[in-house]
Amino acid sequence: MAHRHKRVSLQALIDDALAETPPGRVVWVALSGGLDSSLLLTLAAAACRRHPRPLRALHVHHGLQAAAGDFETHCRRLASRLGVPLFVERVAVERDAGLGLEGAARQARYDAFARRVAPGETLWLAQHGDDQAETFLLAALRGSGVRGLAGMPAGREWRGRRLVRPLLARSRAELEAEAARRGLRWVEDPSNADETLDRNFLRRRVLPLLAQRWPHAGEALAASARQAAEADALIADLSAVDLAVLGDDAACLPLAGLGRLSPARRRVLVRHACHRLGLPTPPAARLEALLAQCDARHDARVRVTWTGAEGRIWRGHLHLLSSRPPLAPTWQVEWDGVSPLATPWGTVDVTLVPEEGGQASLRLMPRQGGESLRLARRGSRDLKRLLQEAEVPPWERERLLVAWHGEVPVAALQSDAIRWLAVAEGWRASVGEGSASS
Repeated sequence: MAHRHKRVSLQALIDDALAETPPGRVVWVALSGGLDSSLLLTLAAAACRRHPRPLRALHVHHGLQAAAGDFETHCRRLASRLGVPLFVERVAVERDAGLGLEGAARQARYDAFARRVAPGETLWLAQHGDDQAETFLLAALRGSGVRGLAGMPAGREWRGRRLVRPLLARSRAELEAEAARRGLRWVEDPSNADETLDRNFLRRRVLPLLAQRWPHAGEALAASARQAAEADALIADLSAVDLAVLGDDAACLPLAGLGRLSPARRRVLVRHACHRLGLPTPPAARLEALLAQCDARHDARVRVTWTGAEGRIWRGHLHLLSSRPPLAPTWQVEWDGVSPLATPWGTVDVTLVPEEGGQASLRLMPRQGGESLRLARRGSRDLKRLLQEAEVPPWERERLLVAWHGEVPVAALQSDAIRWLAVAEGWRASVGEGSASS
């Protein structure tokens, strides 16, 4: 006679999750003050009493509603009662960032996670199976592919940290029953009643209706998300093989190799390459527009953009890169050649000094056209010709910075690659630990 596998308790589930965390590693719990995270912190604190690990709680104060103060007060009381150190991060949500209120709040929350949770540490999030079902439906209604339908992973590496959702396989009803058994208190977010928000509409209207007809609808949808995640992992493995065959450079894909793949494999390979580069993946229409240009003539300059990234076709290759604002023609900065150089795209560690020693008063500005540098053993060389010889892509030429000493150009900095493209006679340049001289 077969025996049914006994479902482990939520406490045992959390004990097992803690056992998978290396000894000594700090475990954080993202604590909003709602049922899910309050229960997760309670279970985590009990697990840490039996299997000691450094445990901390992190509350992100968005300040988006009057009840935000109540959330923080509850979190402080709960953490104090459990003997868990609580850290509060106050954030300003960028409402005009083009992400929508929910998306902007999520971005602010994850930025706060990155500030407080150190690389190498683990952060537990309290999403459960019903959240996964909602995520699956939202993705399906947006027409998402397999990656979107896969929903939230149970665990993943993120910016050097480990994100874990130990409750993802359990239902909201199980969490409510455990909280009631423990007499746990929590704070209800008033915004959860706002059915103009898509997720709330699904949670309050659609999923209860589905459950009337199919009692296990939530579990079935979450199971479909798990299967989609498995399929996505297989697709990623296939794309990794294709990328290796094409040279394993996600930022530069040869068009000839892409052309030998089926249309479906081309699409997933470009998405895989974007994911590896940390770039947003192109929407379906933008991706089709990009791939349709892969047969452009050799000297064509093709550029297809989408939010946060772009694809360029140049000299037989598809280049994938992050979008950067154009450099204003009037931009310039004074520089002593030694201090960290502040550019419009961030500070870079480069130096440029006279060969006889000391510092110099330099001015950096965009390339204007017509500049020439006097190079050792080569004489005066036109900067345009030097760019062509170095095969610098057109979009990088647009962001080239020229260093002037008085009225004389003495070096050209390729800002995208962070390298000195040319250094005039009598000058010595370096990048980080390396160096280059005329």
